[in-house]
Amino acid sequence: MSVHVATVDVPERRGGWTTDTDRRLALLESPVRAVLEPYADSHSDVDRITLVPDAHYPFHPSSGMVTDPAVVGSIAAVLQAQTGADIAVSGATDDTIAFDRAAGYLGYPSVLDRFDVDLVDLAEESRRDCVVSVPEQQLSVSVPDRLLESTVIVVPTLRPTRAGSVAGGIRTLGRLTASVADADLTALGAMRAIEPAFSVLDATTAYGGDPIAADTLATGPTPQVDAIGASLLDRSLESDPVLKHALGADEPSITVESATGDDVDLTALRRRLPDGELPPPDDTHPAVSTAYRLYAAVAGDAVPPQLEQRR
Repeated sequence: MSVHVATVDVPERRGGWTTDTDRRLALLESPVRAVLEPYADSHSDVDRITLVPDAHYPFHPSSGMVTDPAVVGSIAAVLQAQTGADIAVSGATDDTIAFDRAAGYLGYPSVLDRFDVDLVDLAEESRRDCVVSVPEQQLSVSVPDRLLESTVIVVPTLRPTRAGSVAGGIRTLGRLTASVADADLTALGAMRAIEPAFSVLDATTAYGGDPIAADTLATGPTPQVDAIGASLLDRSLESDPVLKHALGADEPSITVESATGDDVDLTALRRRLPDGELPPPDDTHPAVSTAYRLYAAVAGDAVPPQLEQRR
């Protein structure tokens, strides 16, 4: 299995994040087109595409903890040109916050409105129970119909979970489904029921123990892209029950190819990524708070209530 990788060329970088959405979109246009090109023929005749980013509250894209909406917007623009399909970006309301509000804080509406892409709250969609095979059992997984009836492309960011494993595309799908099993088996069941077309790993800004400008994109089958993400974070595939079962019993053979023909040094990127704890679950990291206030001041976006309270 091949994973296609491209780097984002950011000349004269000053810091790891720019609040200028137009500039981020311009920088992403060429590498996004390059990593999607290998899949142009396979989805040329689809009429409905659902992009599923890693979008959760309360982290800002500058933290590396959530997918940059500019990456998702760039993907949507390229797919529209390739397919003419109707494209939506989906997530789900959870116990913390409504999806449309979280998406607004992350800056999705201002990006997606440029490309006539809808935001869809999957919590409001009809669902279907699908019975799939997971390790040692058959599992019924409740899946939103949209994810079963459209071509699904997962767009995770490069980050670990609080338990330490790679977050990845499989677990991103798992958070949008439900079953009686634990989170790992639910994620496996979700992937097997939905059968995503492929994943696009957003490692433009990644998170290890701190945010880092990794300036990298990778596309490929979802389990293989998750395996590359785990390797970059220096996580063991064998000790990750989701990847262990998704990839099969044999040692995975994954070929990494440059989408642009340039040398891609993932070993160097792995060495650069920090290793540390995630931001606390009930508060934002101080660096994220600072970045979000700066972003809101420049872009005119709303500031989440807990950040206002910390001023």
